Amino acid sequence: MIHAYAAKTIGAALEQFEYDPGVLKDQEVEINVEYCGLCHSDLSMLKNDWGISRYPFVPGHEVVGTIASVGDRVTTLKVGQRVGLGWSSHSCMHCEYCMSGDHNLCLTLEQTIIGRYGGFADKVRAHEEWVIPLPEAVDPAKVGPLFCGGVTVFNPIVQFDVKPTDRVGVIGIGGLGHIALRFLKAWGCDVTAFSTNPNKESEARELGANHFINSRDAKAIESVTNSFDLILSTVNADLDWAIYINALRPKGRLHFVGVVPNPIQAYAFPLIAGQKSISGSPTGSPITIAKMLDFAARHGIEPVTETFDFSQVNEAIAHLEAGKARYRIVLKH
Repeated sequence: MIHAYAAKTIGAALEQFEYDPGVLKDQEVEINVEYCGLCHSDLSMLKNDWGISRYPFVPGHEVVGTIASVGDRVTTLKVGQRVGLGWSSHSCMHCEYCMSGDHNLCLTLEQTIIGRYGGFADKVRAHEEWVIPLPEAVDPAKVGPLFCGGVTVFNPIVQFDVKPTDRVGVIGIGGLGHIALRFLKAWGCDVTAFSTNPNKESEARELGANHFINSRDAKAIESVTNSFDLILSTVNADLDWAIYINALRPKGRLHFVGVVPNPIQAYAFPLIAGQKSISGSPTGSPITIAKMLDFAARHGIEPVTETFDFSQVNEAIAHLEAGKARYRIVLKH
């Protein structure tokens, strides 16, 4: 039996829950969970904001632990190895996207907490291709959030061939944005943080920002017109996107990794005249996650975390829901 924490109905408090996972499939592994991040996506799924949740619902898709057992055909992992598991748990491995290294775009991709029980438990299962060994240099108590929030902001750097000479803006200095600042600084970029909270300037600079702009100050944003090769939006709020499009250089890109609530409004002419782009991306493939972990280990990059015991899971959820998390929450056994 696997012992977990589950919500029985929409938005309910998590309570202890047991389930029988059945026989381990031949290409699956079972992970002894040591730590698991609490992500805003867990909160969205708990409330069924996306209309796809099933109950009982076990959150948790930023898992760190050790391999407890492996299926008969598993060849890449071994018992006792410390690993991580993120948003995705399985992809078909034979479609055009998987075969080209874009496993995260697989049309039959299975998510860790959609249609299955997640990592708020003592054990969790996944197919071997999405279970990534941890470099020795990373701290297992802190690395969990990189498996979702981290790769979400790292993936565009790789996908769009961001160069060390590029000027990059990051909108929002929260759970995603603070990790983006650290990655982009280590990448060598000139980095500007956009935040509605001017009190975050000193912290944003410590995290890696070379410049800081109060995004409530329209004149301040206008002052950086024609400045950025890439602007990465990590927020879940509607903004005046036209002023950010104007802040892009020709061939610049406004890229979304935060889920804004309403349609993105933009005039075509500035996009056409400057050959600019608006785009979005999900998390990342297994190889991108592995590259991110190696890069984080090489540069000593880790998320800023707060730690709660699993027995405090409902307090941790309330802390996140109240907007008090600084900046990612990790649960530990």
